Amino acid sequence: MGFNCGIVGLPNVGKSTLFNALTSTAAAQAANFPFCTIEPNVGRVAVPDGRLTKVSEIARSKETIPTQLEFVDIAGLVKGASKGEGLGNKFLANIREVDAIVHVLRCFEDGNVTHVDGSVDPIRDAETVETELLLSDLESIEKRADAMAKKAKSGDKDAKDLIAVIGPVLDALRVGKPARTARPDDENGLKIFHQLQLLTAKPVLYACNVEENNAADGNEYSVQVEAMAAKSGARCVVVSAAIEEEVSQLDDPEERKDFLETLGLEETGLARVIRVGYELLDLLTFFTVGPKEARAWTVRNGAKAPQAAGAIHTDFERGFIRAETIAYGDFVSLGGEQPAKDAGKMRQEGKAYLVKDGDIMHFLFNV
Repeated sequence: MGFNCGIVGLPNVGKSTLFNALTSTAAAQAANFPFCTIEPNVGRVAVPDGRLTKVSEIARSKETIPTQLEFVDIAGLVKGASKGEGLGNKFLANIREVDAIVHVLRCFEDGNVTHVDGSVDPIRDAETVETELLLSDLESIEKRADAMAKKAKSGDKDAKDLIAVIGPVLDALRVGKPARTARPDDENGLKIFHQLQLLTAKPVLYACNVEENNAADGNEYSVQVEAMAAKSGARCVVVSAAIEEEVSQLDDPEERKDFLETLGLEETGLARVIRVGYELLDLLTFFTVGPKEARAWTVRNGAKAPQAAGAIHTDFERGFIRAETIAYGDFVSLGGEQPAKDAGKMRQEGKAYLVKDGDIMHFLFNV
């Protein structure tokens, strides 16, 4: 699996421009007026991973297949969205379907690009969106809390467990803090927490859209956003939608590299978004490698071997026997599967094995 990120923000902050650049398509119309994006556009991009290239070269694989990342470009939000203003209901419903939120904030001055509030203030913009999500969550949770409180008093165990999770969440929401700040630590509590499907429970990555000349180090606006993100348990990256758009039009990898170097950049904004996104969602990558293809797969951190097998095909998980596993470092340093096997570095792992980032795996199954 990859992961699914919704690109959100106020109108005219660069959401659709960034989406077009990241997915190298013109699927989302980028124009200087609100609600340019009505239906959510979806694009899938390859996740760059130098390790995949390396193992493919060692195995002389005919084909190299990276894992995929999905971006969803969601319509711009305005104040009152939680009450249905603008495209509020559609906006909130679309956010509920994604795994994480990439919140694009305008961190650049440009008199030619209008702002719905008349001035550039990324903190205010972030609070506008966050407030609407908080209000929506608060309304949802208060209704559930009232219903569950009655059941809990009658001794219903499930209701008591739910109230134990809802209580701290309500306290957080009522003082203006996102639900993710009241995330429980225990396994059962986490399960209930995720079932609530709260908008502010989703991990957030703030993407500070800056001018080209500030793409490397950011600016005073992005510094403010970084401080805000640290306080709210979110993450922050600096990107320039304009640069990403230019890079997406360069087919030659060397041209892309040279272009980025002239701007003082070592990698694209997409690479930063992916890297931080993986950390945000606690994902890891494993590989399957052979003469026909080398392929990257993504699972949640904490996934066991059968779950990794299931990422390839459900039959692999259902009939899982064992996984022949080589650590990435051993595969590379020893020069491939057979040398690693000869050196005793291929392990036979069973159903309880926790997959590690970079594992090279071959699954044995029977259905």
